Amino acid sequence: MNRSLLVQQLDALLTDEHNFIANLANASALLYNEIHDINWGGFYLYDESTDSLELGPFQGKVACMHIKPGSGVCGTAFETQTIQRIANVHKFPGHIACDSASNSEIVLPLTKGAKKIGVLDIDSPSPERFSESDQKELTDFVNVLLEHL
Repeated sequence: MNRSLLVQQLDALLTDEHNFIANLANASALLYNEIHDINWGGFYLYDESTDSLELGPFQGKVACMHIKPGSGVCGTAFETQTIQRIANVHKFPGHIACDSASNSEIVLPLTKGAKKIGVLDIDSPSPERFSESDQKELTDFVNVLLEHL
């Protein structure tokens, strides 16, 4: 399997590391510093006790702290367990505008076995920022991340 440099970096960074929060923090820092033209990258983690996605490790401006499953792009990705690659967030029904500068977004569910962990969320100020190629690379990124969690 040919892994991108980003995915190889993640794998090396997390090898033999076992702290869940630290691994997510480093993963978000890696994304934020290596992917061009983004203004937010990080995680929302599912809390069964509140039935909501709670803000986790991230890089970028302050963010929404709680998102209900099915709400906005993140909640939709989590509830449907499908990748949401949105060219224009302002046209997405129920979009939650945590940062008015964001114009496009990609959200990938984080699920290991039957356990729904949360989502990886990445925003960009540019419309149509995320391509099919980005989606494939980020899917590989998530798969490697899940191997280490």
